[in-house]
Amino acid sequence: MTLPLSAIISPNFHDLHRDIKECRHDEYLLKGGRGSTKSTFASAEIVLGLIADPEANAIVFRRYSNELRDTVYGQFIWTITKLGLEDKFRFQYTPMQIILVSTGQKIVFKGADKPLKVKSINLGKGYVKYAWFEEVDQFAGMPEIRNIIQSLFRGEQPHRVSILSYNPPRSGRSWVNQEAKIQKPGRVVHTSCYLDVPPEWLGERFIQEAEHLKQVNETAYRHEYLGEEVGTGLEIFTNLEIREITNEEIARFDQIRQGLDFGFAVDPVAFERMHYDRMRRRLYLFAEYSGVGVSDETLWEHTEQYNNHPSTADSADPKSISKLQGLGMRIYGAKKGPDSVEFGIKNLRALEAIVIDPVRCPRAAHEYQNYAHEQMRSGEIRSDYPDKDNHTIDATRYALEADFLRDTRAIPKEWLSFGGSR
Repeated sequence: MTLPLSAIISPNFHDLHRDIKECRHDEYLLKGGRGSTKSTFASAEIVLGLIADPEANAIVFRRYSNELRDTVYGQFIWTITKLGLEDKFRFQYTPMQIILVSTGQKIVFKGADKPLKVKSINLGKGYVKYAWFEEVDQFAGMPEIRNIIQSLFRGEQPHRVSILSYNPPRSGRSWVNQEAKIQKPGRVVHTSCYLDVPPEWLGERFIQEAEHLKQVNETAYRHEYLGEEVGTGLEIFTNLEIREITNEEIARFDQIRQGLDFGFAVDPVAFERMHYDRMRRRLYLFAEYSGVGVSDETLWEHTEQYNNHPSTADSADPKSISKLQGLGMRIYGAKKGPDSVEFGIKNLRALEAIVIDPVRCPRAAHEYQNYAHEQMRSGEIRSDYPDKDNHTIDATRYALEADFLRDTRAIPKEWLSFGGSR
C-alpha cells in the first residue's frame, strides 16, 4: 500500500517540500535536534525527486564511508518501505547504491574520506541532481563541501539541489553554526525539533526520555532534543587554532607523536598523528584515521604508512595492542593511572595553541571545538571532564603522556596534583 506524503513528512516540512518541488532554492541547511525527522524528509525528497525526473540521480555522503550502511543507507530502506515503493527499487551493498529498476537511476552512497572515489562515480545515465551531506558538522568545513559539489554539479544541467543536515554542535564557534548564520542567495536554513512532529510518530518512550532529560539536565535537553547551541562559555579548550597545516609546515615537523583510542561498540576508533613543539608549547594535529566498527586489521591497513614512529594506545585493550603488534605496528600501552585524564587535559589546555587541520583531522576538529563542561540542573557547572565525544582527545593524551610526565613545567604549579605512576 502506498502512503500519502503527509504520512511521512512532518507538518513542519510541508512548506519546505513545496519550496524544493518548485525549484525556488538550491541549497538547504536542515538543522534540528534528535527526533526532528530531518533525515526522513531529506530521504523522502530524494526518492520522490528521482521518480519525478527520469534523468535525476543522487549522491549521499557521510564524512566516513564505514558509517554509511547503518545510517543513511538504512534510512533510505526505511523511507522507501514506508512509502510502499520497495518493489520499485533494487538495493545493493557492493557497491552501495539503490537503483530505481524501471529507469536505472541511482542513489549512490559515498564517504568523503575517499575523495578520489567521488570523481569516479559511474551513474550510467542522467545527471546528479541531489547531493545530501548527512551529519555535515563532522565535515572539515564549507570549502570541503563546495569542492565535492563542484565535482558533481557540472555542465548545463537542470536545477540541482544540495542538502546539508545536522544536529547543531554545542559550540557557537563550530563552522557549521557559523555558516548557518550567513545569508546568501539560493540558501534556506530550516530549523526543526521533535516538538514539531506528531507524537505518535515518535512513540511514548521517546517523549518520556526527552521529558526526563529536560527535568534532570535542561542544558543537555536543549542541545540534544531542541538542537540549540548551548556551549557558550563552557568550552574546555580555548587555545584552538583550526586552520590548514601546509605541506611545507609538515615537512619541518621533527617531534612526531602518535596516539590511539580504541573504539568500543558504537564508539569510533581514533588514531592521531601530531607534532609537539615543546619549546613554543604548540601542538599540531595533522593526520587522522577514524571510524566505527573498525577491525584491528583495517586499522593497521590505514595506519601502516605512519609506522615510522611508535604509537601509544589505550592500555585498557591489551588484546588489540597485542594483535596490532603481531601485525607489525610499533604500538605500546599508555601508563595512565589515577587522575590521568585530568592531568592530560590540563596539560593540553595550558599549551599556547593546539593547531588542528580540519581537512586532515575532521573528527579532532569537531571534538576539540565542542568539548565542554556540563551544567547541572541547579545551574552549576561540573568541574570534571565529560567522558563522551572525546576519542581524539584521549588519543592525544596517550600520545603526549611521556612528554607531559617528563616536563611538568608545561602547566601551572597549582595544577600539579597528578597521582599517577611514572
